[in-house]
Amino acid sequence: MFNISSLKARRTRVLNALHARAAARTKASVKGFVSSPEPRTIGSYARGRQLTAGNYLFAGTLINAPDQGLWDIAPPDGSYAAELQGFAWLDDLAAVGDVPARAAAQTWLWGWIDLYGKGRGPGWTPDLTGRRLIRWINHALFVLRGQESEQSRIFYRSLEQQTQFLSRRWRAAAPGLPRFEALTGLIYAGLSLEGKEALAEPAIRALARECTLQIDDQGGLPTRNPEELLAVFTLLTWAAAALSDAGRGTPKEHLAAIERVAPTLRSLRHSDGALARFHGGGRGAEGWLDHALAASRVKIAQPGGLAMGYARLSAGRTSIVIDAAPPPTGAASVNAHASTMAFELTSGRRPLVVSCGSGVSFGQDWRRAGRATPSHSTLSLGGYSSARLADPDPATGNEQLISGPDHVPVEISHATDGLRFQGGHNGYLSSHGLTHARTLELTLDGRGLAGEDLLLALDQPDKRRFDAVLDAGQLKGIDFHIRFHLHPDVDATLDLGGAAISMALKSGEVWVFRHDGTHKLALEPGVYLETTRLKPRAAQQIVLSGRAFTYATRVRWSLSKAQETAIGVRDLSMDEPYLDED
Repeated sequence: MFNISSLKARRTRVLNALHARAAARTKASVKGFVSSPEPRTIGSYARGRQLTAGNYLFAGTLINAPDQGLWDIAPPDGSYAAELQGFAWLDDLAAVGDVPARAAAQTWLWGWIDLYGKGRGPGWTPDLTGRRLIRWINHALFVLRGQESEQSRIFYRSLEQQTQFLSRRWRAAAPGLPRFEALTGLIYAGLSLEGKEALAEPAIRALARECTLQIDDQGGLPTRNPEELLAVFTLLTWAAAALSDAGRGTPKEHLAAIERVAPTLRSLRHSDGALARFHGGGRGAEGWLDHALAASRVKIAQPGGLAMGYARLSAGRTSIVIDAAPPPTGAASVNAHASTMAFELTSGRRPLVVSCGSGVSFGQDWRRAGRATPSHSTLSLGGYSSARLADPDPATGNEQLISGPDHVPVEISHATDGLRFQGGHNGYLSSHGLTHARTLELTLDGRGLAGEDLLLALDQPDKRRFDAVLDAGQLKGIDFHIRFHLHPDVDATLDLGGAAISMALKSGEVWVFRHDGTHKLALEPGVYLETTRLKPRAAQQIVLSGRAFTYATRVRWSLSKAQETAIGVRDLSMDEPYLDED
C-alpha cells in the first residue's frame, strides 16, 4: 500500500534534483552585480573563531577536525548537512573578518561549487538555496576580495544557476519559514544580478501573498513558534530593505505584515532581550531580536490581549510570558509542545522559570520529552500531557500534536496592586473530566508573583468521568504535579525546613518560592535543552505534588524576591562560553 505523503516527498526530491541539474546547464550571462544589498546578517565572532580552528558545531553536534575542511567531514545527520549547505556559517566568518577567516570562507565557498555546483547534493532545495543566496550576495565583497577573475566568473555563474533553480522551484518550499526563505533569496538575487530583474517581480508578488496567507491578524504564524516568527520577520525586513536600496516600492501587504509582527515580537520578548521558548523555538541569538525590531522601524506596541496566543505580564524588571491558547494543529504542529498554561519568568537579565526547550538536536527521545507537558512550567495530570503525539509520518518521521485543548478561555485584567492573568484549558477533560484553571498575579513593582492552580469537574458529565477515573484507581486520588523549571544558572536550595525554596541568580538577586502547605514540595533534578549546546544542561525544578479527590482541588503558591534584594541590581556577571558543556 502506497503512502501518499511518502510519494509526495519522493516526487519533490526527484523534481528538485532534475531542476538543479537543468539549472546547472544554464549558460552564463551574469558578470556582476547591478547593486549589492548592504550586509544585514549578524554572525557570531566566537563561532567564527571556532570554525577557523576546525571546531565544526552544527545542529547540536561538534566535530573537531582541525586538519579537515568543511566539506571533508561526513555530516552525521540531515540536520547537520542542512546547516552546512545553507551557508549561515558565512555570517560567523565575516564577523571575524581577518585573513584566516576570509581564506576559510573562500576555500569552502568555491569548494561547494566544485562538489555540488552541478546540481548535486542535499543543498538543492528551495529553502536552503534561498538561504545560501542571501549569504553569498551579502558577503560577496568579503569572499571576492583578492580573487582572480576566473574565480569571480565561477562565483557569478553559480549564483546565476542557483537563482534559475529557485525561480522554478520556490513553490515546492513548504509554507511558512521555508517559503519565506526561498522567496527572499530569489528577491535578493533578482535585484542584485545583472539581467535578472524580471525574476524578482513574481517573487515580490508571491512574498506579499504569503504575508497575507501565513501571518494572521495577531501578527503570528500557525506554528506559534516565537523563534520562527523572528526568522520570518527578519527575512521580511531584509527583503523590504533590499527593495528600498534598489529604488523599488514594497507591496502594502508586505509592509502591513511587518507592522503586525513587530508588536507581537515585543510581547514575546523577555526583559533580558531574549524570546520566550515555546513550541520548538529557542531564545534566539543574543541581540538578534532587538536588532530586528530596530531595523523594522516599527514603534507600535501590542494593544493588549494575546499575541500569537501568548499573554504577557510585565512590571519593574520582571517579565512573564504565558502560553494561553490551544496548541497548533495539523502540519503546523510537528514541532509543537503540550504547553498550554505554562509560563516563563525572567528577572532583569536573568531567566528564572523556564521551559525545558526543544530537544530536537539531541535525538528523537529528547525531542519527544521536550514536547511533553512535564517539560513545561505548568500542571500535568496523572502522568498525562495536555496533548499527545500522533504516530510518526512514514515519509518524514514527524509527529503531529493531537487531542490537545481546544477551549482556552483567558482574561487579563488589573488586580488591586498589579496585573492579573486568568486562564484555563480542557486538555484533561476527555481523560479525567477535569479542567485546569490558572491565575497569576504580578505586583506593580515586579517583585512578587502569586499563583493559583485549580482542577475542576464543572458539570455532571465531567463529574461522572472524574468519578469513573477515581473508581478505577481504587479511590486513591489522581496524581498531579505542578512544575517550575529553573534556568541552569539558578542556584536553588530547600529552606525553612523544606517549606520554601530559595533561588539565587547570578545577578545577586534572591527569589523565594512558597506554597499553601497542603501539598508536597520537592526540589528535583531538571534539564535545559539548547540547540547551541553539545548536550542537555543539568538544571533543577521545583515540583508541587498532590492528589485530586474532589470536584475542586486548589493549590496556591508564590514567587517573590527576598526582602533584602535591592530594587536595582547591577548585573555585570558574564555569560558562559559558547562551547561550554556544563
